[in-house]
Parts: sequence; C-alpha cells; structure tokens
Amino acid sequence: MRKLTHDEVGEKRISLDDSKVVKRNPIYVLCDNIRSIYNVGSIFRTSDAALIEKLILTGYTPYPPRQEIEKVALGATNSVPWEYYKDPLEAVNVIKSRGIKIVSLEITNKSRMYFEVKKEEFPVCLVLGNELSGVSNSIIEVSDFSLEIPQFGFKHSINVSVAYGIAVFELVKVLKENA
Repeated sequence: MRKLTHDEVGEKRISLDDSKVVKRNPIYVLCDNIRSIYNVGSIFRTSDAALIEKLILTGYTPYPPRQEIEKVALGATNSVPWEYYKDPLEAVNVIKSRGIKIVSLEITNKSRMYFEVKKEEFPVCLVLGNELSGVSNSIIEVSDFSLEIPQFGFKHSINVSVAYGIAVFELVKVLKENA
C-alpha cells in the first residue's frame, strides 16, 4: 500500500467544469445562522465531497466571497452551487414548495437516528443549526422530521461541521445502496 500522489487523486475526481453539469445527489443543505466562518468553509468542502445539489446559507451565516471561507473550503465555493437568503424561514418555505423534505439535524422529542433515513424519502434538505442554539424552533416546527447523532459522552453536541459530515455521508450511503 502507498499513499496516492496529488495527481493520482486528481485523476479520480471530476473537473471544476464537470462540477457545473454533473448529476448531483438530491441533498440540499441549509445553514441556519451558523456563526463560524471556518465552519462554513468546512461545510462547503464537505458539500463538494458529497456532491450535494445545493447549499443554502441563511441569516447571519457568513457567505462568499470571504478569504476566511476560502482558506478552509479550498475552492469548493466554486464547485458547490449555493445561494443566500436573509430569512431562514423564507428559504425553508421555498424549498418545501419544491417538494423537498425539510430534515433538521437536531435532537427533538421525535428525532430519529441519522442512519434511519429511507431512499424513498429523498430529496431532502438537511438543516444545520447555530453552534450554540441549534436549529431554530421556527424551522423545527415546519420540518418533516429530525435526525440526531447518538452521543455517548458527557457533552450533548458535536461541532456543526463534524455533525454535518457524519449525517451527509450517511445520506449519500442510502442513495448509493443498490443504485
């Protein structure tokens, strides 16, 4: 075994031009007032890796062009389709009107485990919440369902960009099974 070179890895990836026309996974992601510009950069980079349909930034979530986002995103702001809405609830309503299920990544009284999503539930929009307060109650109230990641330690939350990575790749796994 040996580590692949940068060029060898690049041969296995799509080009930036291809990223504009490739068939994407039917996963939308909405950032509900994310505070950290570095979390946003990480979310862009993970979104590129998961080949999501679109990233929706809302509220006071930082959005490109920002040098700090680029520092972490490493160019993913150019390969991931994204848009910005000032009002998170307006964005949710637009998404819902397109027949896309709203799925909050949040611990609620009715949350399901993140690995319990079914293929027939797609397309979905995964909502990521603020680092301190989580997904807003107004979005939870209109969500189709919520997913949670089990926690086994003392803390009751995981960094939003890390939680996103866990959840989005589980969603991709569901889509790819028996594809």
